[in-house]
Amino acid sequence: MLTSTQIEKAALDLYEAEKTKRQIDLLSNRHPGLTLDESYAIQDALVDLKLRDGRKQIGWKIGLTSRAMQMALKIETPDSGVIFDDMYYPNGSRIPHGTFFEPRIEAEIAFIMGRDLAPSDLNRDGIIEATEHIAPALEILETRVVRYNPETRTYRNVCDTIADNAANAGIVLADNRFCLEDIDPRWIGGIIKRNGTVEETGLGAGILDDPITSVLWLARRLAEYDKFIRKGDIIMAGSFIRPIEAPSGSDFFADFGPLGTVECHFE
Repeated sequence: MLTSTQIEKAALDLYEAEKTKRQIDLLSNRHPGLTLDESYAIQDALVDLKLRDGRKQIGWKIGLTSRAMQMALKIETPDSGVIFDDMYYPNGSRIPHGTFFEPRIEAEIAFIMGRDLAPSDLNRDGIIEATEHIAPALEILETRVVRYNPETRTYRNVCDTIADNAANAGIVLADNRFCLEDIDPRWIGGIIKRNGTVEETGLGAGILDDPITSVLWLARRLAEYDKFIRKGDIIMAGSFIRPIEAPSGSDFFADFGPLGTVECHFE
């Protein structure tokens, strides 16, 4: 069991790593046996640091929703993190050089909530009714924890990622908005290009078989900690493609067919 001092120290190290653009060593090496609950406690402490900085929470991200990613990390559950106001980028944004140090891109479906989620909404129909709109989106990932420690020959695991706010760095939303009741999100498809070359394609069904299931998982997880999804929250339901590296000079263009397009450029 981590002490409050250990939790606060880990959160501060992650906070400084983001500011200085220098990754820290594996928290799972620092604290062998690090649990999911302890990792979320570190994340909560990190979120508190950012809120004290004046940032505002605007939503939640859900990660590890694809079967391939869960198998790679030997886990059977998604993870989640917090989205802040300074992580939001409008469609077509040019992201200045140096904003991130090792960004990657994923294609996702964003849920924009029309009201607070009540305890009675913790079911599929409740998620649909509480969702005001959905929109195509890109997520920018970045990890403040190294991927591999050559001395210990150990890799980053899910506990490292959760503590690091689920590797959350930014979101880019399409301009179009759609009513969830009119669309089966399992069949929302995307063609994602980097510098004009198709890198990935996928369907919403890659997100736990149904993106609505992903949002429901988040709502139920938050309820266990007396938290809930609020009106206006942007919920990134998870990626249906593998992460794509985004070095400087990368143009990303995601075509979601009848739902429109979303793009960004890394300077």
